[in-house]
Amino acid sequence: MGKRAIIAGASGLVGSELLIQLLADENYEKVVAVVRTPLDYSHQKLAQKVIDFEALTASMDDVKADHAFCCLGTTIRKAGNQARQYRIDHDYVVDFAMACKAAGVSRFAVVSSSGANHKTSNFYLRTKGEMEEDLNKIPFEGLYMLRPSLLLGRRKEFRLMELIAKGMMKVINPLLTGRLKRYRGINASTVAAGMIKAMNGPGGVYIIESDRI
Repeated sequence: MGKRAIIAGASGLVGSELLIQLLADENYEKVVAVVRTPLDYSHQKLAQKVIDFEALTASMDDVKADHAFCCLGTTIRKAGNQARQYRIDHDYVVDFAMACKAAGVSRFAVVSSSGANHKTSNFYLRTKGEMEEDLNKIPFEGLYMLRPSLLLGRRKEFRLMELIAKGMMKVINPLLTGRLKRYRGINASTVAAGMIKAMNGPGGVYIIESDRI
């Protein structure tokens, strides 16, 4: 029998790549995507569950899975303010993890960020660091926190500054060697593959820096 996977954030840059890879992976017999609005995508292994992210536990009380993948995240511009961004990048992720644990999930993989640190003054990186700290309190058999640098790939929405940064990365990436390698831009498809690889590796708690994905 194959494993059952559940994924949150399947409409995003990494999440959309991850969904495709999970559906193509013969180790998974079913993939449940929890979404706010249905995805314009169908597959014989895919089940979509529309949920209320403000009431995750109640929305997922009938879900059962082995592995969970979390690609939730937003920007301050899209969220509108720091409180809303924290709600999505921290609270939704932790709430999803707790609901997954209750659903029988033994292993959990999440997209964090390079530089995540719960003690830093940088709001975004502190949010990611606090998210990692709180996930550590949930007793999963395996917890895999991936910290990619600048994500490369085609987004649905236009982000000017990110587009400029991606152009610069094409020039800078080859110059980042040794300890600086972790700051190279990384393709979303590579991060997705790294999540699946980590999930099917040894149990334990792992922080996986960008250059190790």
